[in-house]
Amino acid sequence: MSIILASQSPRRRELLELMGLTFSVQAADIDEAMDPTADPRQEVARVSRAKATAVSAGPQDIVIAADTIVVCDGRILGKPGTKERACDMLRLLSGRDHQVMTGFTVRRGDTLLTRTEVSHIFFRPLEEKEILAYAETGEPLDKAGAYGIQGKAALFVTRLEGDYYNVMGLPVCALTQCLRQLGVTILGA
Repeated sequence: MSIILASQSPRRRELLELMGLTFSVQAADIDEAMDPTADPRQEVARVSRAKATAVSAGPQDIVIAADTIVVCDGRILGKPGTKERACDMLRLLSGRDHQVMTGFTVRRGDTLLTRTEVSHIFFRPLEEKEILAYAETGEPLDKAGAYGIQGKAALFVTRLEGDYYNVMGLPVCALTQCLRQLGVTILGA
């Protein structure tokens, strides 16, 4: 049995290493576009399933796939890609709460276990100059919702309810439970 991470995310790699897993990386090449009229929880789960099934694996191999989004007032905030879009997203999140949703799928053969983990994040009011300075770092450009809680955006978060690692892109506790269901031993169990 081999474990395959269907993602090139360095944060997800770090989290699997934290769990003590030995794995290879095989990025899934799929269309990650989401339907803005659909339930965000279902959409992020759908994308994770698509990633898990797009990766080639043997019948006993384990495939782990995930997708993370930020949702504010029902609006899905993906990766901004540009400094301007990052600033717009950060202005929207300023002084408010929002949800970070990670859909993840664990696949072994024909068995697919898919879950969506939700964490609630609260941002303090942000000053325009710090929004611009943060966007200039480049850090928010490739992160859902235009921020990384493990980076400089830690300065913005006043409260977190839920799994911290979910906000980084992989809910480690829920993932461990699914992996154990499929026969993977983690930390002796």
